[in-house]
Amino acid sequence: MPALRLPTPLAIRAAVHAAVPRPADLPWLVGYAVAFVIAHHVAAGWGGQGYYSLLYPAAGVRIALLWSRGPRLTLSIVATELAVQTAAGIIVPGQPDWLAAAVGVARPGLVYGLVVWLVRFVAARSHSSLGVAPMPLGLAAVSAPMAVALVALPWSLLSPELTGVVGLRQTIASLTGFAVGDLLGVLLIAPPLLWATQAVQDGRLSLHRPALRQLAVLGEAGVVLGVAIAASMLLAHIGLGVPATPALLAVAWIGLRFGRTMGWLAILIVAAMVLPYTASDMPLADRLEFHMSLASIVVVGYLAGSFADAQVRAQIALSRRDRMLFQAERLKTLRAMSVAVIHEISQPLSTLAIEAKHLHEITVSTDPDIAQTAAIIDRKAAALSTLVRRLRRFGGRSVDEPSALPVSALIETVSALTHAEAKAARVVLEIAPVDPDLIIMGQEIELAQAIVNLVRNAVQACDGRVTLSARRHDDQLEVTVANRCPDRRGPQPGMGVGALVARAIIEAHGGTLDRVTDGDGTVRATLSLQLVGAVA
Repeated sequence: MPALRLPTPLAIRAAVHAAVPRPADLPWLVGYAVAFVIAHHVAAGWGGQGYYSLLYPAAGVRIALLWSRGPRLTLSIVATELAVQTAAGIIVPGQPDWLAAAVGVARPGLVYGLVVWLVRFVAARSHSSLGVAPMPLGLAAVSAPMAVALVALPWSLLSPELTGVVGLRQTIASLTGFAVGDLLGVLLIAPPLLWATQAVQDGRLSLHRPALRQLAVLGEAGVVLGVAIAASMLLAHIGLGVPATPALLAVAWIGLRFGRTMGWLAILIVAAMVLPYTASDMPLADRLEFHMSLASIVVVGYLAGSFADAQVRAQIALSRRDRMLFQAERLKTLRAMSVAVIHEISQPLSTLAIEAKHLHEITVSTDPDIAQTAAIIDRKAAALSTLVRRLRRFGGRSVDEPSALPVSALIETVSALTHAEAKAARVVLEIAPVDPDLIIMGQEIELAQAIVNLVRNAVQACDGRVTLSARRHDDQLEVTVANRCPDRRGPQPGMGVGALVARAIIEAHGGTLDRVTDGDGTVRATLSLQLVGAVA
């Protein structure tokens, strides 16, 4: 059984440092405090005995901030909520049970932060649909309200005076209302906030005159939703209740046809009709029924819209893959043509290099001009002969099998392939010295292609300098390509598949490829591979 490893003081210090808000986070926290106050007062319209509200928009603002800025802001968000509730008089230090009230205020924020961190942790390491957007956000949006309700259950049973409910029935009703209120607040508020934030960051938020096709989309969606609402009102008028099925089917149709944005607009219209009705005095059972039906409509609408958007992304990915396959076929034909040409010129070129070397040797003691000319011919012929030999190795079949590969030779090959391109782009390519004892097992051409792709991406995006280094880290080889990128909004040249190809090659060799951006804008692409002789 492996020994339990306790966190080191350095790791604890790093975790505490990460939890401290940065200067760039302060405007977000101030905005969150204002939004929390407004959303908290809005939620009071759907409150009742034993529960705060059946619609809690503040939960949506909370999870949107946690998802966009990261769970490291959990403690800051909790501190902000405590300060707001203290200023509002909900928490009065010194009074009886003020500590329990503070715990009740802090508990949802802590649970939300933990759920967001856990979902992100699982999604980052999952190879299933859990790691594909928007599944992680949907999982966090549904799990967080349920987790808060489950955590609150022991407190409700052990300290019923805090919630004002007595008995198992009232406790369950109170927690159900609590979960439904948070769920509706998250589903109605968080997605549009995240979409708007991402659109502003990407520069895609702009107003323009709607096109004819967009007007047709709005017309079709309006007709479908109007028919569903009319059907529900007709059934309610003849005494058959207010069924949610017509609105649910309409929202699902709109989401499947037109994506998440139109689906959310349909959800917003349905919510705008239901919520004012449930804000009036009515029995808790009826309120719960309406809000749970609304939650079902919201979930179905988001699922349908997300599926439609996923279909669009899949179609784009298929088109991109087809272009890659066409390019691969062209490269395959080019390789065959190159091998034939290289085979034809290799023999006469080798002879020319040998004769040029001999000419250089016999003209050393002759006229200086003749000796200098012979030296130039010898040098150029040797360089051309080396280039042809390298091309023959690339075109040969022997390199298709994995073999022991010195890292210094691999980096030298990458340098030869990328030096001219970097020079043409007026980029300085700095290559750090490589330990000659570093050896890996792999296919030379594929690994060289992976590193070349990373270097080319860096050359295209850098501000004039790219560094390439290879070093040992424990039993791993780490090859790092670093460059400093300016802020570019426009499209980058190429198909954008260089990094994808590099990642596929590295993962096929049992390695990993990570890309991080430092605070000064330096982008570091680091690939890790197992060194020969290390214990797997």
